This record gives sequence, C-alpha cells and structure tokens, in this order.
Amino acid sequence: MEMERRIFVMKLVTASCMLGAATGAHAQAKPMVNEADPQAVSLNYKADASKVKHAKYQSGQACSSCALFQGKAADAAGGCGIFPGKQVAAKGWCTAYAKKA
Repeated sequence: MEMERRIFVMKLVTASCMLGAATGAHAQAKPMVNEADPQAVSLNYKADASKVKHAKYQSGQACSSCALFQGKAADAAGGCGIFPGKQVAAKGWCTAYAKKA
C-alpha cells in the first residue's frame, strides 16, 4: 500500500511539472503587438523607442522599465497589461508608459 502511494505521488509531481512546462511554453508563444494594430496606433506604440517622435516621450523610456511590462527586465519581449494576449518589445514604447516604482 505504501509503495502504491509513493508511485502515485511521483506520477502526480511529474504530471504537475509537465503541465507547468507546457504552460510556460504557451506563454512564450504569444504574438507580438503589430505597430499597425488600431490600439497600438492609438497609443503611438513603437517596437523601437529610439524611433519615437512624440512629445510625451523622454529619452531612456522603454517598455522594459514600464510598470505595465510583465516580463523580466532582461527579456527581449514580454506581456503588457495594455495589450492582453500579446507581447511588446522590451525596447518599445507607447503613451501609456508609467515608470516602475
């Protein structure tokens, strides 16, 4: 009986790890925001902040340093609360930029 419980727990842990890995892979598969998307246009989103020509833009601002950016600072892209289901470029920028505290 004890051995069956151990096998069950080991299988449960293995299945949980596999599910976690699959979920992580799915998160990476999100499409990038297209600059031509109507929402991106309305927020003046640019995938490369060095190409931004907007009065609100300040040198050094980028998605990776924005409070809405859901990736790590070192990531090339990550999720954004403004563009659900899509990723933004870490070097990007839009008018919804809010500096991380």
